[in-house]
Amino acid sequence: MRPSRPAVHPVEAPPPQTQGENADAAPVGVRMKDTQGGPGTPGGLGLRLVQVFFAAASLAAMASTNDFPSVTAFCYLVAAVILQCLWSLSLAIVDIYALLVKCSLRNLRAACIFSIGDLITGTLTLGAACASAGITVLIGNDLEMCAHNHCASFMTATAMAFISWFALAPSFVLNFWSVASRL
Repeated sequence: MRPSRPAVHPVEAPPPQTQGENADAAPVGVRMKDTQGGPGTPGGLGLRLVQVFFAAASLAAMASTNDFPSVTAFCYLVAAVILQCLWSLSLAIVDIYALLVKCSLRNLRAACIFSIGDLITGTLTLGAACASAGITVLIGNDLEMCAHNHCASFMTATAMAFISWFALAPSFVLNFWSVASRL
């Protein structure tokens, strides 16, 4: 009786691809392009600039009145949009640097810092905008005291804070997505 012996059958390597064959397939080991809207991309820079613009507009509208310090919610809105403006401006500068140097900000530590910062500033801005909207409705509709206050400026500042938050939400989602996909 003869025992069976293992047999090795060599497999030929596939021929190298030419430019005409399957030219659209990415080579193995090549990273995907950065997601537009993420950090270090033109879309991300655009979102950051929109955040800065609307936060600064909210701050300017609120600062144009002289009686906003009398209401705590309006003081909270001013503090939140100042923080939002500073955070978004600093990340816009980082995005500009990354675009000029052509470096990628896809590492885990940077994305984690960006997403945590966006979460904190977004929560503060949304809370301040909601509180200011409530006080604005109270002053305008319930107390009917718009003749004695600057209701138009308060409404404008509140609307600009909401728009700034709406521009911040995609930035947070994209940054959080990149962190969650790496864990």
